[in-house]
Amino acid sequence: MLAMLTLAGCGGESKSKAASGSGDSPYETLELRYQGSVGAVTYPELAEALGYLAPIKLNWIGNTISGPQDIQTAATGQSDFGGAFNGAIVKLISAGASVKAVIGYYGVDKDTYIGFYTLDDSPIKTAKDLIGKKIGVNTLGAHSEFVIKEYLRRNGLTEDEIKQVTLVVIPPVSTEQSLRQKQIDVAALGSILRDKALERGGIRPLFTDFDLFGTFTAGSYVFTNKFIKDNPNTVHKFVEAVGKAIEWARTTPREEVIAKYKEIIEKRDRKEDTTAIQFWKSTGIAGAGGYIRKDEFQVWTDWLVKDGELKEGQIKLDDLYTNEFSAYKDVEEKK
Repeated sequence: MLAMLTLAGCGGESKSKAASGSGDSPYETLELRYQGSVGAVTYPELAEALGYLAPIKLNWIGNTISGPQDIQTAATGQSDFGGAFNGAIVKLISAGASVKAVIGYYGVDKDTYIGFYTLDDSPIKTAKDLIGKKIGVNTLGAHSEFVIKEYLRRNGLTEDEIKQVTLVVIPPVSTEQSLRQKQIDVAALGSILRDKALERGGIRPLFTDFDLFGTFTAGSYVFTNKFIKDNPNTVHKFVEAVGKAIEWARTTPREEVIAKYKEIIEKRDRKEDTTAIQFWKSTGIAGAGGYIRKDEFQVWTDWLVKDGELKEGQIKLDDLYTNEFSAYKDVEEKK
């Protein structure tokens, strides 16, 4: 990872400057390169479609395969921003990446969550039963891994016992099938994949991230510190626009949100299936307009210290995120 980080600024930064603002524009750059997600609409994409981001435009450079990959792409200057689970952001910064979170973009609530499911006839009933078993997840070092280990710790497993629980990386679309074929013992399932699997029956939840943490914002968008320093007005506009898009999705009737998402996907013409967006239920984001709350990073920083991956005091919260660009700062700080 550190080798990748040394590439930051070696060409990526200049590409953004090619679309820099000029004339009377207050924005330092008018184009932001980013990675999308197949069959889904990100909040920056929604902000652009709603007109909140103008005159800044997004430049899609491809689709991300995971949160850690997305923020590494931003850290190395191949894109201008990326998003990932907050714990993954902490790990990347602790490895030397000069990035900072500026706004939350996904989270967990009673309608939007990841569940960990096993077969109805499985002998697995408790955390202890997971010793020696396999859990299918979409990627390592991200949301699911942190949640699983937190569940195991809360239920009394020792660190040696936790090491005996194997996490297996499986593409999300194949996770349910792997569970039913007993190639894994537990499957991490969310959104449409969870709902369709439950509809087919034969599985039961062992636990969910909502059970453990309640409603919380789980991931954030980051820019490099250099990009923030060189383009403060552009970053401010981005955070303001994305925050407005989040609130639009939060307060607009679900059917209208889904219709807008479908319209965006069809208009960009990337030959995608729009089935998944029919299952959209909520933003899951706790803070108004994606405002980042202290505990949404503190919990994972403490977790990594406990896990031995960070030393106490190695990283300050100010190194991880900032709300200076949030248009909802006053709303949140009055709570």
